[in-house]
Amino acid sequence: MLDQSYYDKTDAIIQLRGKEERFLIPIIQDIQEAYTYVPPELLDYVADKLNISEAKAYSVASFYENFSFEAKGKYVIRVCDGTACHVRKSMPILEALTENLGLSKRKHTTDDQLFTLETVSCLGACGLAPAVTVNGKVYPKMTPEKMLSLVEQLRKENE
Repeated sequence: MLDQSYYDKTDAIIQLRGKEERFLIPIIQDIQEAYTYVPPELLDYVADKLNISEAKAYSVASFYENFSFEAKGKYVIRVCDGTACHVRKSMPILEALTENLGLSKRKHTTDDQLFTLETVSCLGACGLAPAVTVNGKVYPKMTPEKMLSLVEQLRKENE
């Protein structure tokens, strides 16, 4: 159960965007930007406010790979596995992060909600391969050692 502040924020987003069905995607984008994911309860709430079925709202939100229904950590780390990054050894970076953070193919967020690890097909930074982003900031020519050092720095900032 979400606290009332989530619904208040969603009401403000809907008021800003509008109550028409055509604003569903921008509303979902704003919710995800605010919370790093789309809480399913809010998607139901938005569907009701826009007078559309929950099934319609879910079909739209689940169609786009960019939307997530799972809570994410404070730092979302995306490791590129596109061709350029893969050839330049992005998988050892992913493996080092997975081990260091205690994550797996099924578990993407650390227990302390500090880190979420994702693999993406392309970051559009092929000339900087292997590339990693942390909350959208690109880190070029990454190595496992440099990545683990960055993770430690982020941990220290949150102690």
